[in-house]
Amino acid sequence: MKTKIPVGILGATGMVGQRYIQLLEDHPWFEIVWLAASDRSSGKPYVEAAKWRLDTPLPERIARMVVSPAEPAGAPKIVFASVDAPVAREMEPKLAEAGCAVISNSSAFRMTPNVPLVIPEVNADHLHLIEEQPSRKQSGGFLVTNPNCSTIGLVMALKPLEERFGIETLFVSTMQAISGAGYPGVASMDILDNVVPYIGSEEEKMEAETLKLLGRLDGGAVTPLPARITAHCNRVAVVDGHTECVSIKFGNKLGRAVTQEDILAAWADYKPLAGRDLPFAPAQPVQWCPLPDRPQPRLDRNRGNGMAVTVGRLRPCSVLDWKFVLLSHNTVRGAAGATILNAEMLVSLGKLR
Repeated sequence: MKTKIPVGILGATGMVGQRYIQLLEDHPWFEIVWLAASDRSSGKPYVEAAKWRLDTPLPERIARMVVSPAEPAGAPKIVFASVDAPVAREMEPKLAEAGCAVISNSSAFRMTPNVPLVIPEVNADHLHLIEEQPSRKQSGGFLVTNPNCSTIGLVMALKPLEERFGIETLFVSTMQAISGAGYPGVASMDILDNVVPYIGSEEEKMEAETLKLLGRLDGGAVTPLPARITAHCNRVAVVDGHTECVSIKFGNKLGRAVTQEDILAAWADYKPLAGRDLPFAPAQPVQWCPLPDRPQPRLDRNRGNGMAVTVGRLRPCSVLDWKFVLLSHNTVRGAAGATILNAEMLVSLGKLR
C-alpha cells in the first residue's frame, strides 16, 4: 500500500494491547495513530502509562504517544480492541455506532447472532454478518470478533478434517499458558509446581465457539455444526503456547474409514488463503511435526511467526477414531495476531475502504 491505514488500540496498556503494538510496528498496511486505555492511564505518555513486558523494545514513537480516553472521540476508522468483557459491552457498540470498524479480541459479542466470529482460514464468509448490524447501515461501523485463544488452535486443526470427513464427536483437554490470564495473571504460588484444572468460563466458550466457527452461514445467521464436543481446560506453568490433546470421531463423508494418510493429506493441502497476500497469513496454517514428542510450547509456538498451528502425535483412538496433539501461540495466533489477520481480510474484501 502506498499509504498506510490508520488504526487504534483500545486496551493499549494490557498484555494483548502490548502485543498489538509489537506486531504492528512494521506492518506494511497499518499504522498506529491512537492508543486508548482506562482513566488512570489516559493523558499520560504511553511509556508512563504502561509497564512494557515484551521481549522487544518499546518503539520510541509509541512511547511518546499520549494515551487517549476510551471514548469514540478521536478514534480512527479501525480499532483493535482487547478489554475485559464488561468494558467491551459498553465501549465496542459506542465505537461501532460512531462509524468505527471494531475488530475485537473480547468475548463480549462472540456469540451475538449478527456479529461475525471469524478465523480467516476457516470461515471468512461469515464476515457477511456485518451487513446485518444496525451500525453498519447507519454509520458504516461494525463489530467483528475472533475466538478464544484455546478455540483458535483447535478449530484451525479441525477445519480441513471437517471439510473432508465430517465430525461427529470431539473430546479436547487443554494445557494453557499463564499469559492467557493477562498480567499479572496467575500468582506464582498458585501455578509453580502445580496445574490448575479450572479457567473460568473457558470450557463453555470453547464448546460453543467451536460449533459456531465450523457452522454454516444461512442468510443472516450461522447454523452451528451439528457435532458433540466436550472440553477440559487447565492452566499450566508455561509462559506462552496452548497445548491441546484432541480425540475425534469422524462422519462418513468418505464412505470408508479415515486413515492416517487421509488426515495428513487434509492438513498438508489446507491453504485457503493462498494468493491473497495477507501479511499475517501463514503459508502453511496447520503444520505437521512427525517427531514422537512434539509439539512442545518452547520449540513450536513461533512457527509461522506465531500464526501457525502445529499438530503431532497422530494415532488411533480406542474410544473414538483418532487422536492428536496441537499447539498454538495464545497471544499471537490466539489474540492480537488473530485480530490483525481479521483486519487484513476485511481490507482484502473491500470492507474497510
